Amino acid sequence: MIDALVQGKLFGSPRQSTGKAGNLYVTARAKVWTNNGDLLMCDVVAFEDSVQTALLALTDGDSVALSGHLVPKVVQTPSGEYRPGMNMVAHGLLSTYQVRRKRHALEE
Repeated sequence: MIDALVQGKLFGSPRQSTGKAGNLYVTARAKVWTNNGDLLMCDVVAFEDSVQTALLALTDGDSVALSGHLVPKVVQTPSGEYRPGMNMVAHGLLSTYQVRRKRHALEE
């Protein structure tokens, strides 16, 4: 596993689900661009309550920075093309919403 920081935009809205043991988790997808302009899809799962809550407050197209354990993968597109991708178990999250809220709190 790789400990990583990934920044991108959400693709679709995050979803909350319940595991077989009754534990809640949230899944999401993020579009991430590389330095050379290539687009990668990052499948995200969050088990920690604070990260779940923060993800569920976001919607499609929102900017987000995620930290956690990253696993690279190869994905086959419907057209048969192979593309790089990644899976992440997120342990931390920062969004523009949180930055604005912190700035507002400091101004008061």
